[in-house]
Order: sequence, then C-alpha cells, then structure tokens
Amino acid sequence: MIRATNLTVRRGTKVLLDQADFVIHPGERVGIVGKNGAGKSTLFALINGDIDADAGTLEIPPGWRIASIAQEITALEREAREFVIDGDTKLRELQAARAQITGDEDHDSGMRVAELEAELADAGAWTAESRAEQLLAGLGFAPDQWMKPVGQFSGGWRMRLNLARALMAPSDLLLLDEPTNHLDLDAMIWLERWLDSYPGTVLLISHDTEFLDAAARSILHFDQQKLVRYKGGYHNFVEQRAERLRQHELALAKQEKKAAHLQSFIDRFRAKATKAKQAQSRVKALERMAQLAPLRQDSGIAIRIPSPELTPDPLLKLENVNCGYDDHAVLRDVTLMVRAGARVGILGANGAGKSTLVKTIAGELQAQAGKVTASRGLRVGYFAQQQLDMLDLAASPLTQLARIAPNAREQELRNYLGSFGIVGDQATDAVAPMSGGEKARLALALIVWQKPNLLLLDEPSNHLDVDTREALTEALAEFSGSMLLVSHDRHLLRTTVDEFWIVADGKVSEFDGDLDDYRQWLSQRGAVGRGTSANPSSPAGSAETTRSTANAPSSLNGEPSHHETLDRKTQRRLEAEARQQLAVERKPLERQLAKVEAELAQLEARRDELDRSMAEPTFYDEARRDERIAVLAEHGEVQKRLSEVEHRWLELQESLENLQAKFDAATDIR
Repeated sequence: MIRATNLTVRRGTKVLLDQADFVIHPGERVGIVGKNGAGKSTLFALINGDIDADAGTLEIPPGWRIASIAQEITALEREAREFVIDGDTKLRELQAARAQITGDEDHDSGMRVAELEAELADAGAWTAESRAEQLLAGLGFAPDQWMKPVGQFSGGWRMRLNLARALMAPSDLLLLDEPTNHLDLDAMIWLERWLDSYPGTVLLISHDTEFLDAAARSILHFDQQKLVRYKGGYHNFVEQRAERLRQHELALAKQEKKAAHLQSFIDRFRAKATKAKQAQSRVKALERMAQLAPLRQDSGIAIRIPSPELTPDPLLKLENVNCGYDDHAVLRDVTLMVRAGARVGILGANGAGKSTLVKTIAGELQAQAGKVTASRGLRVGYFAQQQLDMLDLAASPLTQLARIAPNAREQELRNYLGSFGIVGDQATDAVAPMSGGEKARLALALIVWQKPNLLLLDEPSNHLDVDTREALTEALAEFSGSMLLVSHDRHLLRTTVDEFWIVADGKVSEFDGDLDDYRQWLSQRGAVGRGTSANPSSPAGSAETTRSTANAPSSLNGEPSHHETLDRKTQRRLEAEARQQLAVERKPLERQLAKVEAELAQLEARRDELDRSMAEPTFYDEARRDERIAVLAEHGEVQKRLSEVEHRWLELQESLENLQAKFDAATDIR
C-alpha cells in the first residue's frame, strides 16, 4: 500500500501539505481533487520520485511499477505505434538484447537466446503491436495514422499518444494527471471502460466531475494543507463534505459552549483559595481542549453573463451548406435552424467537424456552398478553442476591456470584471502570469460584454478547475439567449443544453436523445468497442501482470464485479451495524447529558437570583439577618452543586467524544 505519515511538502515558500496522513490500498481508484495550485500535480511528482518531501514519510511498495503521462515528446520522428510500444521499457530492453545476439551462436549464447525468447513471450512481444493499435484506436486514431511520425500530430493528439504510451506500460500504479483534457466523449468513454478493467491502483487528477464519478471509488481532497479522504465518486464527495462542514459547525458550537462553562468556573473561583486548585485544573482543561478552527468552504467564482437586449427568431438558418477549408469539404449539405432560446450541445468525435461547423456559423469560415441567412439583430459571441491565444498578454484585463468599451467608466469596467472573479490588482496587472482558468474567464468576459444573443462555445471549460466549471455551468444555465456548445464535459452539457446535434460521417443531424443515448449510439456504431478487446488487466501480456480476478471487474460495461458487490455490501452492512451500535451507546449518555444541562441551567438561574439579592444595599442590614444567613447558606450549596454538575457534564462530553472517535476509526472516516 501507499502510506503517508506526517507528510510536509512545500513549493518555494508555499506549504502545500502540512503533516498530512493518508493510506491508499492496492487496487483502489482514487480521485485527487482540490483548487488549482493546491498541490495535486506536486503530489504526483512526489510519488513518482521527481521531488522529495520536506518532512514526514511516503512509503510505496518497492516492487511497484509506476506509469504516468509524460508532458513532453522528443521522439518526433518516431512512428506513432512504435512510440506507444516504447512505453513498455522492459519489452524494448529484451528486444534490444535479443537483437544483439547474431545467428552464429555457441552453446552459451544459444541458451541465452532461449531465455530471451521465453522472456519476450512472457512480456507479450508477439501481441505488442496489436495491443498498441487497440490503444490508438480506442483513443481516436484512425488506422492510417498509426504509422505517421509523431511530429505530424498537433499538440492535443500528441498528448493522446503520451496517454496511450502510459497505458501500454506494465504497471502496478497508474498516475493520470488530467487525462481527459484532449479527449472527446468517444475517447473518454473508452478510457473509462479501460480503467474499469485495469487491475492495478489508479490515482486520478481531473476537473471533469462525471469522469471522476465513473473512474474513482474514493476521493482525496486537498483541504487546508491536509488530505481528507471521502468514499465514492465526486458527487458523493460533494455531499459528504457538505455534511462534514455542517457537523463541524455543530461541533464548533458545542465546543464554544463547553469552553464557556469552563471559563465561567474559572472566573468565579480563580481568586478563592478553597477553589484555586479546581480552578487551575479547569484552566488546564481549557488549554488542552483541541481548538476546532472553522472549516473554510472554498470560495467559488460567481460568473454572470449579461442577458441579450434583442432575440430575433429565428436567429440563423443554414441551407444545404458545405463547410470546410480551401477545396476540402468537411461537412456537406448542412441544413439547420437556430431558434431564439435554443440551447444545443454539439456531439461528435474529434476531427468529425464540430469546430468547422461552429466557425462557419460564427463567420470565421465562408460556406463553400449553400446559403447562410442571419437575422437582423443577430449578435454572436464566439469562444474558440484557441481563444486564450488571442489575449494580449502584456496588457491588463482592464485595458483590454476598455479597448472594446472606450466610453464606459472605469468603475463600471471593474465591476464587470469582478463578476468574472477578476478583482483588485489582477484587473490592472498584465495578463501573462494569470493561470489558464483566469485567462479563460477573461476571454469569456471580453466576448460577452457586447451582450450577444447567440453564444458559440467551443470547449469553454478547458483550463478551468472544478469550482470555476461549476460557476460557468450556473452562468450558462441562467443565460437567456441562444447557445451552441461543443464540450467533452458531460456535466456541463447535461445541465445547460436542451437538445443535441451529432456531427458524424460528414453530416450534421439532430439527435433525439440524451448523453446516455449517445453512449449507446456510439456502442452500436462500434466506436466504443474499438480497442476494448485489448485486455488492460494485463497490459504487458506477461505472467507478471496477471492478478486475482477479485481485483478487477468482470466486465467492461461499468458494472461492479461479483467480488466488488459482495465487498461493498459487507462494508455497508458493517457500517450500518457500527452506526446502530453507536446510537445504542450514545442514547443513555445523551439522556444523562440532557438532564445535567437542565440542572445546570436551573442552578445558574438560582445562583444569579441569589447574587442579585446579595447585591442589594440593604442585604447586610440587621433587619435581614435571618434572610442573609439563609441566602448565604443556599448560595454556598448552589455553588458546590454547580461544581459537581459541571464536572459530570465534562465527563459525559468526553464519553460521547470517545464513542464518536471509536466509530470513526471502525468505519475509516477521516
């Protein structure tokens, strides 16, 4: 297993982890989540051995093979298929050793050849090419691209090659840092199924919440320089974190109440010799009390897209339009209408022509044939995939907005940028040092300033972290204009669009269904099935990578295996029993605590009455002698009883806390 103990990691002067602890068991699928800059990629670098911890220990089984996605490619002349096979370094070493032995072998070299041939067979040498091709096909590479030099592919497709190379490597631990950034829905669905059958341990960083839900079984959350573990996928994490925050606030209120009781005792008796020892013990108890700091809810970004001033209907019509570049038509005979209020998601594989269609509608490309009719009053806001490249990195956000709104007051521009989370000095500093997510928000702000009635969005959530994606989702859901959206973010599509178009086979057609229907449509076309015959449960094809079937799902349809189902049922049953036992043991303590608190309230009220009587100017007059004796005697009894009841209250609180700690340890809740 992977075990971190008192792990402290810094980047420069920034502390990313401070005495953090976590355990990851073999075969687990763990999603790593946190705000940009929290330390997710740094954690991967630490696990990979690229950096060292500043303090604490990180234990990884010494025999584990770790595979991860490289960020750079140098072998630009290497053929794509051979580049992917290169990921299996052990296989390549064996092949090189075999190639060095000539045909004129003596007895010893003949024995070595036999050994190498056996090792090559165990390493899956004879199936390596077909397995690499299945990976390439699953990630969207057409057969005629398999032997192309790596340098002929664009940056996004090179990242796919790096992903295929990582999947090709035999591994016990797979580190995936944003593997879906350059994948379309087809490839994402294929990757989910591949991971479902991978028998090793997976650590996954992703801002795609649906991908995390599909691929992760646990979540590690960067939270105030700690790593907090949650069971289930991303949406389980959101629910559990909200409940954790609620419970923490309750615990904080309870602690404040306990501290108030202790402080009240200390204030009353600190100066009295007879109570000095007890008061001092209460002071120590107050100092020992674990101070619960309020948990911070990560502050989200509130994006607000202004509503259009005019929405003609229809906005745009395409009749028998051919879309393409130069003399090459990517799409033919496109006939579509964009109505006022339309919210359309555009689906299709990378390279099918989605961006070409959007560019044609935006007027970036001229239609090769057919007719495009725009209504009077049409105002388009177009967010391209390369929109960030169009920003002036040397200028500030305020300067760039002022260029398109020269007559607006500076405060108005600042307020507008603030609605996209660009505030303070960031509005007047150069754009260059901004993060990808911040630049994406600025680019969107510049586009929607003119209040477009048709938004054309081509992968707008690239570079955005989870919180900002959610803010964008909410803003688009509230946008009252029309929208055409190209995105591989299924959560964004599900929550912002009402209908879908499919771009495939050189055509654009309306799709009568949702994303689940689209997944089924892909399966029927065989697009998802390409490459799934490659068995990722043994990526190297070697005996070494054969694992117990209890560690891998029995099918590729996303359903848990029989063993997993039994394990989950057993776990849920044990947790239910533990909760029931906790409730049984808590009930009598809580009843006693309620009685004690009621008595405390009565005693404090009576003490206050007696204090008021003793404060009256005539209390010490001779006429009130008998009353004074009775009041002073009762006051002493009340104070004595208060001390006893407070002590009992503390004991009950401690017993309840011990019970909760016992339950948390039994169910592995952190």
